[in-house]
Amino acid sequence: MHVSQMAAGLIGSEIIKIGNEVNDMIRRGEQICNLTIGDFDPAEYPIPTELKTGIMAAYEAGQTNYPPANGMAGLREAAAAFTASRLGLEYAASDFLVAGGSRPLIYATYLALIDAGDRVVFPVPSWNNNHYCHLSGAKAVMVETRAENNFMPTAAELKPHLAGATMLALCSPLNPTGTVFSRADLEAICDLVLAENQRRGPDEKPLYLLYDQIYWLLTFGATEHYDPVSLRPALRDYTIYIDGISKCLAATGVRVGYAFGPSKVIDKMKAILGHVGAWAPKAEQVAVGQYLPQTEAVDAYMTDFKQKIQRSLNLLHEGLQTMKAAGLPVDSLVPMGAIYLTARLDVLGRTTPAGQRLDNTQQLTSYLISEAKLALVPFSAFGNDGTAPWFRMSVGGASAESIAAALPRLRAALEALR
Repeated sequence: MHVSQMAAGLIGSEIIKIGNEVNDMIRRGEQICNLTIGDFDPAEYPIPTELKTGIMAAYEAGQTNYPPANGMAGLREAAAAFTASRLGLEYAASDFLVAGGSRPLIYATYLALIDAGDRVVFPVPSWNNNHYCHLSGAKAVMVETRAENNFMPTAAELKPHLAGATMLALCSPLNPTGTVFSRADLEAICDLVLAENQRRGPDEKPLYLLYDQIYWLLTFGATEHYDPVSLRPALRDYTIYIDGISKCLAATGVRVGYAFGPSKVIDKMKAILGHVGAWAPKAEQVAVGQYLPQTEAVDAYMTDFKQKIQRSLNLLHEGLQTMKAAGLPVDSLVPMGAIYLTARLDVLGRTTPAGQRLDNTQQLTSYLISEAKLALVPFSAFGNDGTAPWFRMSVGGASAESIAAALPRLRAALEALR
């Protein structure tokens, strides 16, 4: 059976593969602490009560037909007002595009801007840009980042790759690391993008900036979120923002995301998704449009939600730091945002009690699932080499109790290696 070259070369999600393996074990009755998928257990992290009530009321009111292709006007207006009040970014409702989560919006950005062979620059680790490059025919330019800079790219690392590129894809807070841009680092990158566009002639494609900030409401402590247009207003014509409620309201299954940016680009993205039919369900759009203006309700929910997420992240971080202090070859980055902890498990080359040598992080992942009943995602799923000793721990799908119970199992499994 012959398929397209694109389909033949498409690689499935390593995260979903690991998650499916874990779910099969759970269905067999095994107790696994699942820190893989960037999702939420509704029993631990329910969506806001007001939002749930609004969704149910919208269905009762018969809001079950097609929504407008670019999203319900009430939701786009609410999202524009929310963005203006919370971030100071003033965009018209007509410059917002609603879809079934952020994935279709990212894909539409690629299709709207990228021709086959165009270069897309993005840091690694990062989520799914390699796959979107494959889907759109882009040439992926992957820029390795360093733990010393929290795996966030710097201007110096990106600069050699921007000449002639069509798009720079960035994310903050970053999936998979849970780290964020500092103001100075993002300003320096913004200045590079502006300089590159000033250098280009009128017949050349500009360098666009795809800025995924789906986690921006989830920052902890003194950490602040920064975005390109707020720092450099001249980037307004070149920046496409990806946003929505999936992560900040624990509403991954509600499927309401939105993008905003230059009118001409957003209009083309609207046309693309209109043919795909990737809109969010109408009832959910109505309910989100009614919920976002409820400032007190949103703030109260976010306060409790963030505290609970941060407790689980800190629990993991402190547990790994205790192991490090005991002499185990592990480490972790201080959690700054999103729902992820970056962990270093530097044990490749060692041998399991069964006699298997661990030569790559996929083998180590399988060993930890089997022996520690703990499921993690290696950075190889995000573009890094299979021998990079870094892992993503996602806390949304696990209770603090299950995380606390998994830490001694992790320690025992690591100590058993020779």
